[in-house]
Amino acid sequence: MGLINRVLSVTLLLAFAAEGVARAEVADWPQFRGPGRDAVSTETGLLKEWPAGGPKLLWKATGIGGGFSSVSLVGDRIYTMGDDKGGTHVLALERDGGKILWKTRVGEAGLHKQYPGPRSTPTVDGDDVASLSQAGDVVMLNRADGKLRWSVSMTDQLGGQRPGWNYSESVLVDGDRVVCTPGGSNGLVAALDRKTGKVIWQTQSVTDPAHYVSMIVAEVDSVRQYIQMSASTVLGIEPESGKVLWKASRRGKTAVVPSPVYADNEVYTTSGYGVGCNAFSVKKAGDGFEAKQIYADKIIANHHGGVLKVGDCIYGYSDAGGWTCQDFKTGKVIWQNKGVGKGAVVYADGMLYCRSEKGPVALVEATPEAYREKGRFNQPDRSDANSWPYPVVAGGKLYLRDQDVLLCYEVGK
Repeated sequence: MGLINRVLSVTLLLAFAAEGVARAEVADWPQFRGPGRDAVSTETGLLKEWPAGGPKLLWKATGIGGGFSSVSLVGDRIYTMGDDKGGTHVLALERDGGKILWKTRVGEAGLHKQYPGPRSTPTVDGDDVASLSQAGDVVMLNRADGKLRWSVSMTDQLGGQRPGWNYSESVLVDGDRVVCTPGGSNGLVAALDRKTGKVIWQTQSVTDPAHYVSMIVAEVDSVRQYIQMSASTVLGIEPESGKVLWKASRRGKTAVVPSPVYADNEVYTTSGYGVGCNAFSVKKAGDGFEAKQIYADKIIANHHGGVLKVGDCIYGYSDAGGWTCQDFKTGKVIWQNKGVGKGAVVYADGMLYCRSEKGPVALVEATPEAYREKGRFNQPDRSDANSWPYPVVAGGKLYLRDQDVLLCYEVGK
C-alpha cells in the first residue's frame, strides 16, 4: 500500500509539474505574433465582455523610447526595442510594473524621418534574445544582462539592401539558427549560426529584394520548412540546407508586410495597395513540392496589422471593406464591418483583440455568424504617432505599446 501511495504521489507531482510547464508556456509570448507566429493564443479564462471604459489598467511604463516594436514576454520579463537620442536599443523590463532592467544599444536612431524608430520585436529563446535594428543589424544578446554577443549587418555582410521604410522583420530563432531576410544578390533569406553569427546558408536561387514580412514555420506533408514572401514570390525553404523547396509568383506593390498563414496544405497571403489576397495549394509532387494558386481576390487587402486563422476562417482588416471574416478554403467573404478602423489583431479565448492604428481597441467575437463587438476603449496618453505595434495577450494581461509608453491591462476573469 505504501508503494502504491508513493507511486500515486509521484504521478500527481509529475502531473502538477507538467500542468505548471503548460501554464508557463501559455503565459509566455516569446516572439512576434506569439509562440506559433500566428497571432493565436491558447489561453482561456479571459473576459468575454469589457466594462464601459475598457478593462482595468494595471500599470503604465515609460522611458522605453520611440518606435513601432511590439513586446515579447518570457518568465518575469518583457522585451522590446526603442529609440532615444543615444541610438536604437533592445530593452528588458519587469513583467510586473514595467521597470527597465537593462538597455543595450544596437544601432543608430532616427533613420526614417517620417516614421522613426525600430519595427522589429525581439525573439526570446532559452538564454538568448535575438533582434534586428532598423538599419539591418541582426543582434544576439544575453537574456540575463543584455550583453551583446554578436552583430551581423544584413547590408554589409549578407549583401542586402535596406528597404525604403527600413528593415522591419522580427527574426526567427530555430534550433541552432537565427533566420533573417536580407534580400539581395546573395539570397533573399539567410540562416546564421546562433552562437557565432556565421553564415550557414543563403537562398542563392531566390535573390528578391527584402520587404517587411516576418516568416513562419510550417510542416507541409510532414516536411518542416520556412515560408517567406517578397514583393514577387512566396516560397518554402528547407531549414538545414536553405534549399528552396517550392516557390510561386505573387505580385505585391510598394510594401508587402503581413506574415503568411499556413494550414492544411494551403498558404494564404495578403498585402495592401489594392493587391488583396492569394491562396496557394502546396503539396508533395514526386521528389519535390508543387504550388498552385487556389484563388486571388481583393476581399482582404491587409496593408499591415496582419491576419489570423481561427477554425475555417481568416480574420483581419481589409483596406476596402473593414474588419473581415473570410472563408479560408474558398476565399468567400462571410462578413465585414468598419469596427474601430484599420489596425492589428490577435486572438485569445474565442475573442479578437482589434487595435486601431488611431488608438481605439475593440473586443470582438471570433465567429463566422456576425461581427459582434463586446467592448471598446481608448487608451490614455496616446502619442501623435500611429499605434502600429501589435497587441499582445499573455498571462491574462493585454499589453499595448505606443512609442515611449507601455500599458498593461487585466483581461482575465
